[in-house]
Amino acid sequence: MGSKDADPSLGYLTRKDTEVKLPRPTRVKNKTPAPIQITAEQILREARERQEAEIRPPKQKITDSTELADYRLRKRKEFEDLIRRVRWNISVWIKYAQWEESQKDFNRARSVWERALEVDYRNHTLWLKYAEVEMKNKFINHARNVWDRAVTLLPRVDQLWYKYIHMEEMLGNVAGARQIFERWMNWMPDQQGWLSFIKFELRYNEIDRARQIFERFVQCHPKVSAWIRYAKFEMKNGEIGRSRNVYERAVEKLADDEEAEQLFVAFAEFEERCKESERARCIYKFALDHIPKGRAEDLYRKFVGFEKQYGDKEGIEDAIVGKRRFQYEDEVRKNPLNYDTWFDYIRLEESVGNNDRIREVYERAIANVPPAEEKRYWQRYIYLWINYALYEELDAGDMERTRDVYRECLKLIPHKKFSFAKIWLLAAQFEIRQLNLNGARQILGSAIGKAPKDKIFKKYIEIELQLCNFDRCRKLYEKYLEWSPENCYAWSKYAELERSLAETDRARAIFELAIAQPALDMPELLWKAYIEFEKSEGEFERTRALYERLLNRTKHLKVWISYAKFEAFDSKEDDEGSDIPEDDVHEQKKQSIQRARSVFEEAIKYYRMSAPELKEERAMLLEEWLNLESSFGELGDTGLVQAKLPKKLKKRRQIVSDDGLATGYEEFYDYLFPEEAQTTNLKILEAAYKWKKQKISTDDE
Repeated sequence: MGSKDADPSLGYLTRKDTEVKLPRPTRVKNKTPAPIQITAEQILREARERQEAEIRPPKQKITDSTELADYRLRKRKEFEDLIRRVRWNISVWIKYAQWEESQKDFNRARSVWERALEVDYRNHTLWLKYAEVEMKNKFINHARNVWDRAVTLLPRVDQLWYKYIHMEEMLGNVAGARQIFERWMNWMPDQQGWLSFIKFELRYNEIDRARQIFERFVQCHPKVSAWIRYAKFEMKNGEIGRSRNVYERAVEKLADDEEAEQLFVAFAEFEERCKESERARCIYKFALDHIPKGRAEDLYRKFVGFEKQYGDKEGIEDAIVGKRRFQYEDEVRKNPLNYDTWFDYIRLEESVGNNDRIREVYERAIANVPPAEEKRYWQRYIYLWINYALYEELDAGDMERTRDVYRECLKLIPHKKFSFAKIWLLAAQFEIRQLNLNGARQILGSAIGKAPKDKIFKKYIEIELQLCNFDRCRKLYEKYLEWSPENCYAWSKYAELERSLAETDRARAIFELAIAQPALDMPELLWKAYIEFEKSEGEFERTRALYERLLNRTKHLKVWISYAKFEAFDSKEDDEGSDIPEDDVHEQKKQSIQRARSVFEEAIKYYRMSAPELKEERAMLLEEWLNLESSFGELGDTGLVQAKLPKKLKKRRQIVSDDGLATGYEEFYDYLFPEEAQTTNLKILEAAYKWKKQKISTDDE
């Protein structure tokens, strides 16, 4: 069996013999915590305790000069071999030189340092270590030589200069240190180098020398911080005149510098300390006029604080206004099309009351025309022009400038795309206030010609009505209706004008023209006005004919109710107060009620035959009829209507979504009229008869 399963390629072993047997994973049966817990600290401590001791080479004791020479020879050979392998590794050179130093063989140590410098003389660490070795072992001239060579080869490494000067100063060689500083200053180092030279001179009370160095310093580094240090140096030494002179020279040279704000603040604070508040105020104002607004935030804050401390009420207000002005300038610079910011800025300037500045801000604001010719972009912008014109008229009192503002604004608006009726009307009203009636008419006429609007027509007609120019009003109404023939308001007002002038026929003709228009925006108002007009004229037959014509066009519920009420009440108003006998009046009331009932009957017939789906309107009509019959008193017959009233039923219907799926049920009210109830009963009887017949036939089978 085994020989059959053996595989020659596996050395005649079976597959089972060559399978890799993995250890069976142990299953943890008890997962509860052990009674004695082992911490991580315990594990680490045990691991350290079990470490084997480090194998260190045995200490070698040198007993005679021969062994010392052998040791030195062996170490030197090791270092030389190492240098041959890694010549560019500076740390090897440093260790070699320090070892030679430890053997007190300074000539050999210097030789190693020199060889290292030949490899990389740009490495300033080598020079520092070399010089420190010489200084530590008190080879002063050697150290001086090393420092001199270092600063000659690497003049831009400040550390070498500092160390060299420090050594000379520690040795008391002040003249030598000064000479080294002078050599360094020829290389024009950074500000710290100059300041170190100045501090060096001040340590030895050489004020004049320090002043001369400051002069060279500000020439080498003409920066605001350098001039401020120079001025503070003079101030510290009590030289107020010299300090002021330094500030003045700095302002002349650096007034346009990016950091000029710091210079002006320092100059003003200097004058404050000198109790020269007027000088300080002049400096602040000069600075605010010359520094761009974006860089003067700190300056404004300092100025406000200064005015609060030294200024009067007006000065403080000016400072606060200046600060707010700076904020607005910053905002309009970032987004010149933010008209709300311009409004706030203008309001600020108007509170100050400087006409020139107000006009300047207005001109700058209106120069930011919206980028697109769309009305929504212009709606805020146009109020800048309106406020400008109102300011010139009411506050400045300059009527010619006001007229120019309106004229320029009307030129700027693209009237072919959109217009603003408000501007036209304001311009016309301004001319009326100036008693220039022809000018106002010209403006409104231009408005009607370029950009006709409802507001313009209404205002123009109102003005002419106040002047009692009725012929002009008629012409304006004709223009109005030519432009907008569907406007029911215009038709009604035109007819109302003619009626007020006792031109009844003209008014009636206007109404007839109006209702003959193919399209109207609010025809119900027009028909109502026409009907009221005929009623007021006492033309009841004409009114009745109008109702009939209106019902030919629409069968709306309100029309039927209005018609019925007219027949019931309005058609007999002319009889009241006359000398007609009471019996005749009673008879006329009956006829009116009968006519109203006939209107209701006709309406019910229409809803039953032509519009059976309008059940709610039919029910409302019946309720209105019932209320009307109740109001008739003895002549009324409520029973006539109650027989026709429907039953109100609450039903449920399925809600179907747009996808055609049923999403639930909703409740609604339905109306069941008497004739529908009879039909329903007949259907039930028919169904019962059919069921009975079917049952008999099944029994026979």
